[in-house]
Order: sequence, then structure tokens, then C-alpha cells
Amino acid sequence: MDNILLATFITGLTAGGLSCFAVQGGLLSGSLARQVEADNPKDRVTQEAISSKGMALSVVLFLAAKLFAYTLLGFGLGWLGSFFYLSPLMKGGIQIAVGIFLLGNALRMFNVHPIFRYFSFEPPSQLTRYIRRISKGNDRLATPLFLGALTVLIPCGVTQSAMAVAVGTGSPLWGAAIMFAFVLGTSPTFFGVTVLATGLAKVFQKYFLPIVAVIIMGLGLYTIDGGLNLIGSPISSSALWRTLSDVPQPVAAKAAPSMAGDPSSNVVKINVINSGYSPNRLTAPAGQPIQLVLVTKNTQSCSRAFVIPSLNIQKNLPATGETVLNIPPQKAGSSLHFTCSMGMYSGVIQFQ
Repeated sequence: MDNILLATFITGLTAGGLSCFAVQGGLLSGSLARQVEADNPKDRVTQEAISSKGMALSVVLFLAAKLFAYTLLGFGLGWLGSFFYLSPLMKGGIQIAVGIFLLGNALRMFNVHPIFRYFSFEPPSQLTRYIRRISKGNDRLATPLFLGALTVLIPCGVTQSAMAVAVGTGSPLWGAAIMFAFVLGTSPTFFGVTVLATGLAKVFQKYFLPIVAVIIMGLGLYTIDGGLNLIGSPISSSALWRTLSDVPQPVAAKAAPSMAGDPSSNVVKINVINSGYSPNRLTAPAGQPIQLVLVTKNTQSCSRAFVIPSLNIQKNLPATGETVLNIPPQKAGSSLHFTCSMGMYSGVIQFQ
């Protein structure tokens, strides 16, 4: 899961910051401008001094409240997800849907077709008007804090994708961690664009928005590929690479005394490492039960959450140790795809 937290942080840093500013930044910027004018309606020099000194603090308070609120939201979303058993196929389907949503957002940013406007959910207009009325307050401390907390009610499209990932974790702590990492990633861009002059912010959006759209599109494709791994699809990029690779890594299963005492069983060993599985392409005899031995040694990545989609096997491995999975006899010519719970690392066992 460490890698998915890093990926979530990078998503917030690259795509989420500008997307969130486009949806939420106007509330804070408008509130700050009204506060400055209320304090000094005629003294332009004093206005600029107050703006440069007070704006940074207001933005920091806004982002701190937003970070706290979204972390609580992530906790609740993960808790909600824990009530539902999600099979590997269901998790893969959710991940593919999130990827399609990201692609739709990217195409909407490119103005490819009006239909893609439906890939951005808008809050009810009454709610938006209420928040805008609240933002007219002149309390320099309370208003940014309150507005930051209220942003959970008007999430941008990329934030909605992160929320879907938080639900899919099925864990309150991991759901909170996902949203914390994402909002923390959005904060530098949000802060910088808010503090910059309005004109520069428009230039920033004009030239940076296409880059953001390309990044979102890449993340969408990556997410879909992980979902394909989770459903055991042979058309994911990693599966196709293993098929087309000129240097495969076949490792035949060895006949050995079974750990359950059955000498006719076969043992296949896979090393579960931080960067995936070694080997990630194996061969095993068909028509015989297999004992799959998963070996970890100070492993801390997502690879510890081991999944075999077609057998509906999901196993959380210890950081160090050996875990044995009993695989029933498989037909000759068939394959078993295995992956981590996020679809980032994968492999295949081919039966001959």
C-alpha cells in the first residue's frame, strides 16, 4: 500500500491541485479580496500590504481545515467500504471504473465532446450558493477554516476518484491515509496559485491545464491496467509483456514432500519482494494439486496483499515468513494470474 499512497500523493500534486483550485479556489480568493476591501476600502497601498501578509496565513488555515476534513472523510469512506466484501473481480471493476472516470475528466479538459461534461459531478446549486454566502464573512481566522472544512461538499473530479479508491480499501485507516496523501499533494499547487496574482493564475491555467489533462489521462490508463490485473485479464500491459517477452522466466514446479504430508503434491515457490514477484512467470504440472509457497523478507509494499482472481483467493502476507496456499488441480494449457490487491504487480502460473 505504500506505493499507492505515493501514487495518490503524486496525483494530488500534479493533477489534483489545479483541479481543486478551479472548483474551490474562487471561494477563498473572493473571501480574501472582500476582507481586504472591508479593512481598507480606499488605501490601495495598505491593501497590498495586508494582502501579502494576511493572505498566506488565510490560505494555510484553509488548507489545514481541508486536510483535516478530508482525512476524516477518508476514514468514513474506508469504514463504509469495510462493510462490503469485495471480491477481486469487484475490486478490479471498481478500479477500471475509476480509470474510465479519470479518462473522461481528461477528455473533458480537452473539450473533446460535450458528453464528457458528465464526468464531473457538480453539487446542488443551493449548496454552492450557501457556501458562497458564508464566504462573505470578514473573520480572518474563522472564515478560511470554515470554508476549508466545507470543501468536502464540493469535491473536484480528481478528488472524487481518490474518494472511490478510499472506499475500495475497505479500511478506515487506509481510507484516511489515501485522502490525507491526496489532499497533502494538492496543497502546494493550491497555495501557490491562490497567492499569485489573478492574471498570473490565468496564464498558469492556460498553459498548464493541457499538461494536467495529459497526466490525468496517463493515470487513468494506469488505473485501468491495474484493474485488468485484478480481474485476471490477459490483455493488461504486464500480461501482454510477459507473453511477448523474448526472455521469459519459467520455473518448473518441483516434486517435494508436501507440508501437509502428501508426497504426491508439488511445491512452487515465489519470492514476494517490494518491487513485485520473483519469478513472475512459472510453469507447473497440470492435473495435480499444487502448494504455492510465498516467501517474504522485510517486504512492505502492496505485493504482500496477494490475490488470485480466478480462485477468489485474497491473502495478506506477513512482512517476513512463508505462507502456503493450496491450489487445486488445473487443466493442461490453463493459466492462473496472480497480482497484488491494487493490480500494480502481477504474474502468471502456466500449467502443462
